[in-house]
Amino acid sequence: MALSHAILAAINDRSCSGYDLAKQFDGSIGFFWNATHQQIYRELTKLEEQSQIDAQLVRQEHRPNKKIYSLTSKGEETLRSWIEMPSTVSPLKDDLLVKIFAGSIVSPETIVTELKHHRMQHLESLHTYQAIAAQDFPDRWSKTCLRQSQLSNVGRYQYITLRQGIRFETEWLAWCAEAIDLLESAA
Repeated sequence: MALSHAILAAINDRSCSGYDLAKQFDGSIGFFWNATHQQIYRELTKLEEQSQIDAQLVRQEHRPNKKIYSLTSKGEETLRSWIEMPSTVSPLKDDLLVKIFAGSIVSPETIVTELKHHRMQHLESLHTYQAIAAQDFPDRWSKTCLRQSQLSNVGRYQYITLRQGIRFETEWLAWCAEAIDLLESAA
């Protein structure tokens, strides 16, 4: 996936300014695709030059003018074509797993400390996802929610994505507990 696809997907959800888009990447989209604000603004310029998005200039008093970006029919077709193409599994790149793989050259406590550090980060992510679920899908974030027609079409896809984030963090925490237990019992 290219950054351009993530931007087109975000703008497809709703027209927004570059600033608002960068905030989305700091939040919802940033949970599964990371980009700096500079990368986002560079890509917006390219997408506009390629007629994938339109920018409407909004003049503001007491603030700099801003552009509101929206998807063009060409951008929508690009996004649709990309979605219809089969995806390949992305290779996992994780410093922690490389450290653990070579962990026999340090004390088990060193790796356990690192695992506990990562556990806290994943626990924070899980709590964030659960808070989003409770706020955006109250009384619905069980498996039965997917069968209910009460979700909007957009909400259904966002909910599915959120559920994957919750499952990922839950499974990661279970694996982390198992790894810590194994290393501590060996010490």
